[in-house]
Amino acid sequence: MKKQLENLISQAVAVLKVQGVLDADLNPAINIERTRDVAHGDFASNIALMLAKPAKTNPRQLAEQIIAALPTNDAILKVELAGAGFINFFMNPNAQYQVIADIQAASDNFGKSQIGVGKKVQVEFVSANPTGPLHVGHGRGAAYGSVVGNLLTATGFEVHCEYYVNDAGRQMDILATSVWLRYLEACGETFTFPSNAYRGAYVRDIAQTLVEHHGKNYAHPTATVFADLPLDEPQGGNKEEYIDALISRAKQLLGDGYRVIFDVGLNNILDDIKDDLAEFGVTYEQWFSERSLMDDGSIEKALAVLKSNNYLYEKDGAIWFKSSELGDEKDRVVIRDNGQHTYFASDIAYHWNKLERGFDTLIDIWGADHHGYIPRVKAALNALGADETKLHVLLVQFATLWRGEEKVQMSTRSGEFVTLRELRDEVGIDATRFFYVMRRSEQHMDFDLELATSKSNENPVFYVQYAHARICRVFEQLIEKGFTQDVALGMANLTELTAEHETALLTTLARYPEVIERAATQYEPHLLINYLRELATDFHTYYNAHQFIVESDTLRNARLNLITAIRQVLQNGLMLLGISAPVAM
Repeated sequence: MKKQLENLISQAVAVLKVQGVLDADLNPAINIERTRDVAHGDFASNIALMLAKPAKTNPRQLAEQIIAALPTNDAILKVELAGAGFINFFMNPNAQYQVIADIQAASDNFGKSQIGVGKKVQVEFVSANPTGPLHVGHGRGAAYGSVVGNLLTATGFEVHCEYYVNDAGRQMDILATSVWLRYLEACGETFTFPSNAYRGAYVRDIAQTLVEHHGKNYAHPTATVFADLPLDEPQGGNKEEYIDALISRAKQLLGDGYRVIFDVGLNNILDDIKDDLAEFGVTYEQWFSERSLMDDGSIEKALAVLKSNNYLYEKDGAIWFKSSELGDEKDRVVIRDNGQHTYFASDIAYHWNKLERGFDTLIDIWGADHHGYIPRVKAALNALGADETKLHVLLVQFATLWRGEEKVQMSTRSGEFVTLRELRDEVGIDATRFFYVMRRSEQHMDFDLELATSKSNENPVFYVQYAHARICRVFEQLIEKGFTQDVALGMANLTELTAEHETALLTTLARYPEVIERAATQYEPHLLINYLRELATDFHTYYNAHQFIVESDTLRNARLNLITAIRQVLQNGLMLLGISAPVAM
């Protein structure tokens, strides 16, 4: 209905352009909102207020001209001028029934639109370092990014989902060295494991595969490995210097074998991440390798452009980017004094690569702790001569998991963490995805395990799914009582749906396409969650107040058509969330 009103106002604006009331170059964004008070109609538009200044006229006078130019439409009962120049639309009561026909005709496609047609959007999310399994903190970004991609696709955008694989750099060197040290232990060597190495059981598992495939080919005596190294932290040394020294020793002793161990660790964990996400309903068009940016010279090319644009300088043996000149709080190192590129240098090249691939919009979904990273990335795009406004960074707070009154601590390095896979096994994929996107992404969330697994109306995902299952049960009962649904008879008698609960449901159903567009364009999946909970509440209230399988053929089939439409919208919404719509619970 909103689209219909937008088209009518657009036609009225076109008439006023021909009449010379409005400038021919004006292309206003027409805003239609549902009114909060039915006394002011069903919908309202502020178009006259928006155009009054460029038209150099009084907004109320312009509103009157727009109303006069509106084409007639049977769905509109009357149009009124209100306040400073608002245009209020009162809809024909019979127009409310059209939504059932619309849902019936569109079926699985109801709610979808083409507002993003012709626009390419890249959504990059999760992108966790492949140094260990995904934990429950990563899961929220996975669910959020997945649903954002689904919503954008549903509204016509060409969506490319991507995972940026940090398969180079210091953290991966720490992982490779950790695997090698566990491998040495498996080969019979004994020593104190470094305090800053990765300690999870998965590291031992990877090391064991090395033993199985390579025997003791990469083994070296403990005395050789640890000779003349600085002290670790427990012995009064510096843990960072100690692990870096061990990395250097590993590369020195292993030669080409270091890359073998590095890749075994990387591929083992990355394969696990891919499987984990696929099981969670999260897939990507591309897994983009950071190492590829080094191999094809992309980083050097990006830095060369920054240098030619006079945004690089040398200080203390390192190369710095003048990000403070472009909105960042301070300048940033892109090449360390040891000649190695920083993570930031890779990120500069990666984002430039994204734009070169022709995306109109870049959506990065990061953990909230990366908030300070946004200005430097935007500064880099600016310095490269790119359009930084194409980049939208969405922040996701990590979820906190609670078991009763105990908060579960998570640390990939220590190995003490709850994995996403463990969470899914405990509460199920549906509840996990639903809870993860139930609130704004930037809001902190406590994941209540007891609530997520409960089969009660207090559990929001159960409540929504139960509405769908309840409708399916109505149709089972219909058959049990010897009736069949006559869709045509129901459509011909929708005017019998006059109860307050039915009118409320018709209004809620009509809002679904608007909710999808808002949730997609504002990157806010929780709006869809809120809507489905509201629709479920409206239905459960209706179910408790009325009988559906009544004696009257016309009323029975009208009500069956209504709940069929409700079931379809519940199914469509849950599908966008990556959640099942069960037929029985």
